[in-house]
Amino acid sequence: MGTKFRVCLVTLFHFLLLSHVVLSTTNDGLVRIGLKKVKLDQKSQLHRETDAKNAQGTLRAPLKEYHLRGNLGDSGDTDIVELKNYMDAQYFGEIGIGTPAQKFTVIFDTGSSNLWVPSAKCYFSVACFFHSKYKSSQSSSHSKNGTSAAIQYGTGAIAGFFSQDHVTVGNLVVKDQDFIEATKEPGITFVAAKFDGILGLGFQEISVGNAVPVWYNLVNQGLVKEPVFSFWLNRNIEGEEGGGEIVFGGMDSNHYVGEHTYVPVTQKGYWQFDMGDVLIGGETSGLCASGCSAIADSGTSLLAGPTTIITQINHAIGASGVVSQECKAVVDQYGKIILELLLAQVKPKRICSQIGLCTFDGTRGVSMGIETVVDEKIETTSDGVHDAACSACEMAVVWIQNQLKLNLNQTEEQILNYANELCERLPSPNGEAAVQCSSLSSLPIISFTIGGKVFDLAPEQYVLKVGEGVAAQCISGFIALDVAPPRGPLWILGDIFMGQYHTVFDYGNATVGFAEAA
Repeated sequence: MGTKFRVCLVTLFHFLLLSHVVLSTTNDGLVRIGLKKVKLDQKSQLHRETDAKNAQGTLRAPLKEYHLRGNLGDSGDTDIVELKNYMDAQYFGEIGIGTPAQKFTVIFDTGSSNLWVPSAKCYFSVACFFHSKYKSSQSSSHSKNGTSAAIQYGTGAIAGFFSQDHVTVGNLVVKDQDFIEATKEPGITFVAAKFDGILGLGFQEISVGNAVPVWYNLVNQGLVKEPVFSFWLNRNIEGEEGGGEIVFGGMDSNHYVGEHTYVPVTQKGYWQFDMGDVLIGGETSGLCASGCSAIADSGTSLLAGPTTIITQINHAIGASGVVSQECKAVVDQYGKIILELLLAQVKPKRICSQIGLCTFDGTRGVSMGIETVVDEKIETTSDGVHDAACSACEMAVVWIQNQLKLNLNQTEEQILNYANELCERLPSPNGEAAVQCSSLSSLPIISFTIGGKVFDLAPEQYVLKVGEGVAAQCISGFIALDVAPPRGPLWILGDIFMGQYHTVFDYGNATVGFAEAA
């Protein structure tokens, strides 16, 4: 695993999304906004705001459901927005804001409740230069608000102010919608993202500024016949179809098989419901046998749960931390060379660049990239690249050097074994875990009990594959997240789960429904 793989990880965990969406109208009166699918780019970090906080400091997670029974074709009061799929990590579609409509790509996120897009008044955040910006001066329907707003997500943050304007979703126009013009998007999270903003589909209870969500206004303004929306996330990245669809006002019977299993929303905010036992290869995992809470979150790429069970699952599927694997790979391939260079009195700070794992010349400090004055006569030529292989090499140099100083009688094998043991202890920053792609056929089925029904995930469904052929890397779709009682233990069923099970969010009946996706 090298730089290319690490770049994929960074992309996924920062939920870098895709490109342009396609609008189309069908003769059934439905408007579809097409989503693209691009090959898997990593964890979305799990994109998200699973542990983000709203203005009142409450846990922000994905939740809320809408349910409608019947075929979409039965009603003209249904709106379909096609979703784009970015590497099976995030799904987004296109909306319009203002008159005439200014186009934006947004994540349709059931784990938050606000709509925000970059503002033309965003001057000092790099992310704003790479995305479409809302220009209030070019909209005849804009109304000034100006109240300040800020949202903190698990992998990023935005700040700005509220405005009001018409919002076009598919062919439906929501009048006088409050939304946030983002004037600050600090950090790198949104810089390379393929989407411009986020359209929250959670409950108003978690809406920053108590703004009325877009979905509420779709219902309140009579734009949909039924207070239900549904998600179909297309995981067939090899096919020609789009990334999926979100249907406002109903659900499309072409996108699921059999009947939906519905469970009541237990706490409004996210679409939260009670979940039963989690099974590993058909055997109980223990912790949730007496029940856990879960949320259905279209804005989270992976599937998050309590560390206790996630550890059991990742152990059962042979997954280990990607940072740890990277470190061990470096020690295995370059450990002997590092040892020989140290014995040859090569400056430790220069070793990793000399063997080609780092691009700087040794004037940067080892481990964590902290600058140190190694040689004041040498100018830094670093290009800023400091990937996982480089970091692993720097750490290995320090560990091996220390062992040489502490015990001159150690054998080469003992020193390298010690370095490998330290690699085993390295945590992955976002909890990422790698799996051997060649072992997929032997991995167990992981199952979730919802509403008394068991929902299975096969290995090829819960493992994300990056790359092709011998260069392919596989990532566990499970990541640890511990939420204390009474809110927890909490599971976040993100796109990995929703991609296999068509999900209905029934706002009218306050239920969430799942059926096998077609």
